[in-house]
Amino acid sequence: MIQLIEPYTEERIRALKMGDMVQITGLVYTGRDAVHKFLHDGGTPPISLENQIIYHCGPVVIKENGKWVVKAAGPTTSIREEPYQGHLIEKYKLRAVIGKGGMGPKTLEACAKFGCVYLHAVGGAAQVLAECVTEVLGVYLEKFGSPEAIWALRVKDFPAVVTMDAHGNSLHAAVLEQSKERLKQFA
Repeated sequence: MIQLIEPYTEERIRALKMGDMVQITGLVYTGRDAVHKFLHDGGTPPISLENQIIYHCGPVVIKENGKWVVKAAGPTTSIREEPYQGHLIEKYKLRAVIGKGGMGPKTLEACAKFGCVYLHAVGGAAQVLAECVTEVLGVYLEKFGSPEAIWALRVKDFPAVVTMDAHGNSLHAAVLEQSKERLKQFA
C-alpha cells in the first residue's frame, strides 16, 4: 500500500504504476457532470485545482451541530466525463481523478502527457468511504445542486487502485483485450 499524501506533486504521481494500491490523505474535490461541463465550457473554478484530485462523486452530506458531515461518498461512473476530462487535466494540472469503471483513450493520453493518474475506488462502499472523510472544508457551485456541487473534503487513508497511470498504461484496456482474446476461444 502506497501512502499518497498531499501535496500531490507530478513527481509523486509519475512514480505510481498501474495496479498500485494507494491510500490518499489530504484534500480531494468532488466533481461530476455539471462541474466538468461548466469548467470545460470556460467557467471559472471557485478554487485552485492545480495539483489536486477530482473525485467523481456526489456525496450525501448533512449538517450536524452546524457542521457538514459526509454520510456516503461512493464513486460514480467516470466514463461520462470522458468528453471533458483530458482538457481539464491539461488546463488545471490535475494530478489524479478518482471514480469507478475507468475512462477512455483521451483521458489516458492526458494522464501520460501531463502527469495524472486515474484511481479506481470501490463501488458499493459509499458508507465505508465516507468514514475516510475527516472534514468538509467547503462547498462550491451549489447552484448545480448538492450532488453536482464541488465539495472540498479532507480525507485520511482513502483507498484506491491506480488503473490508469501516467505512463500510458490502462488496466481497463488490458482487461478488455484479454476478454476479447478469451471470447475468440469460444467463437
